[in-house]
Amino acid sequence: MPCYTIDRPRGFWVLRLRGCCALRRSHCAQDDRVNVDDRIKVVGDERYNSLMSFLRYLMLLSLIVWLGGLIFFAFVLAPTAFSVLPSRHLAGNVVGRSLGTLHWMGIMAGIIFLTSSILYSRFTKGTAHLFAARHVLICVMLTLTLISQFGIIPRMDMLRASIGEIDSVSPDHPARMQFDALHVWSTRVEGGVFLLGLVVVYLTAASF
Repeated sequence: MPCYTIDRPRGFWVLRLRGCCALRRSHCAQDDRVNVDDRIKVVGDERYNSLMSFLRYLMLLSLIVWLGGLIFFAFVLAPTAFSVLPSRHLAGNVVGRSLGTLHWMGIMAGIIFLTSSILYSRFTKGTAHLFAARHVLICVMLTLTLISQFGIIPRMDMLRASIGEIDSVSPDHPARMQFDALHVWSTRVEGGVFLLGLVVVYLTAASF
């Protein structure tokens, strides 16, 4: 009888101890799963933030390259060429060649911006927002650049080749008048692209 009364509590506490250990192991396993899930979530958030930062970087870089090129062309390259080179014909050739290169830079920058901006909108807002204001303005800028590159500049080059030295032809000459008109339109197109680009910069900054 005394042995029975001693063994029963001992067995009871042994079973209780085993149950507590099993419960503790279960809680530890759940904590481990929670910690793993938290680490996976943190890694996913870091990758997402890195991707968004890279897309914003591409958007800003493309605008910097495009608008910076326009500023350098209008305020540095063109005035310097016409003031330093010995003839306006030679300066016009240099400026025309540089403008063609600038157009291709703008086209590539516009495509990069448009792609990055659409992906950024898709990831952050759940939809691409294809007709967002900055996307529409970039498309207009690309259209104007393409018109200048494949419409205005080739015609100016043909007239320059047919006339020769521009200053040697009287201002009333039909070819000279056509060339001057195309030059005016080229200046307007580049100015329009620059102004639209400034608006795109503001819209882009407001979207971040």
